Amino acid sequence: MTGTTTEKSTDKTTVSTRGQSDRNGAAKDGALVTEQGSTTIADLVVQKIAGLAAREVRGVHALGGGAARAFGAIRDRIPGASASVGQGVSVEVGETQAAVDLELVVEYGVGIAELAQAVRRNVITAIEQMTGLEVVEVNINVNDVYIPEDDDEDQPAANRVQ
Repeated sequence: MTGTTTEKSTDKTTVSTRGQSDRNGAAKDGALVTEQGSTTIADLVVQKIAGLAAREVRGVHALGGGAARAFGAIRDRIPGASASVGQGVSVEVGETQAAVDLELVVEYGVGIAELAQAVRRNVITAIEQMTGLEVVEVNINVNDVYIPEDDDEDQPAANRVQ
């Protein structure tokens, strides 16, 4: 009987200690679900964080596909309208994890593989630090290359006669 009593006591101690270490670890990791309540983070929040983090990387010219950028250019000309930070970013957010898809326009001459790694690292770090969500994947779609000479064509030609 003494052996049985000791085993039960040991099991209780193990469970108690494990539960305590889980709670302490969760508090240190910034868990979103605790004994005091839960925190829900909207998709839009994660989308904005990802968009800002991607734009911080040197070599990223813009985010979004052709239609999204065209719409963004029109919106920029409307007085009082603000640019969408989440343009070119789509996210899926669960209770503890997030997945991100980015559409990028890169500057000509930048190594795309290295740029993708830098963007992925910056986006994951920003989201995980700010939200506590685990980022399971960041998919990057490079859909255009920005060439500075392309902007010169958009500028109206100067009049030949003054």
